[in-house]
Amino acid sequence: MHKASWSAFFVALVASASLAAEDSDDERRPVIVVAGTAVVRAAPNQAFVTLGVESRDPNPGSAQRRNAAAMDAVYAKLKGAGIPTDALRTLSYGLLEDFDYETGKRVSKGFLARNSIEGRVDDLERIGEIIDVATAAGANSVGGVRFDVKDRTSLERDALSRATADARSRADAIAAGGGVRVGRLLRIEERGGFVPPPQPGPFLAKAAMDEAAPQTPILPGEIEVRAEVSLTAALEAAN
Repeated sequence: MHKASWSAFFVALVASASLAAEDSDDERRPVIVVAGTAVVRAAPNQAFVTLGVESRDPNPGSAQRRNAAAMDAVYAKLKGAGIPTDALRTLSYGLLEDFDYETGKRVSKGFLARNSIEGRVDDLERIGEIIDVATAAGANSVGGVRFDVKDRTSLERDALSRATADARSRADAIAAGGGVRVGRLLRIEERGGFVPPPQPGPFLAKAAMDEAAPQTPILPGEIEVRAEVSLTAALEAAN
């Protein structure tokens, strides 16, 4: 082997041996493992409304056509109310034959066409208005309202930072109680995922609305972003 190659090999071998010894020392050294949690709250600044149209007819083609016409009317009203096209998306579409049972026999109730869409509303004060506009146009089901924030990534990172600080604080408190102190941090891991806030459950909307009826009330509340981390650190004798 060339002299330069031997030198590089020797340096790499020494470095590997040093790392192995350090890892071995960490394995023998007493450690502490703690979990840290944090919750960051913020006012939502956007909402997602799930709207649906259900159409029934003895003929499957007729059910589809009726459903398409009703959904076109809903789309037109939503766009007329200022909801941009890129804020609307289809969630699901289906066509199935519905059945009922009479005297133990299965009887067809015709075909049911379903089309479900989601609309993004950036002005939260208009959520109730948008729901009322859609139901007046022919939407006969409302699957719920989901609130969120536009810059969720910033909230998630803030929650992670606070959860890590919480874990370190817990580790320091436990170590102090045991007469030792926290040394080098060996590992920090994110645990689980970010849990979205609970959302209102699904509810049904009237197929037709009285124009004089009060606007549907919607309360946004707050968004909660939760984070949890696991921290492993070496313990050292207190000075």
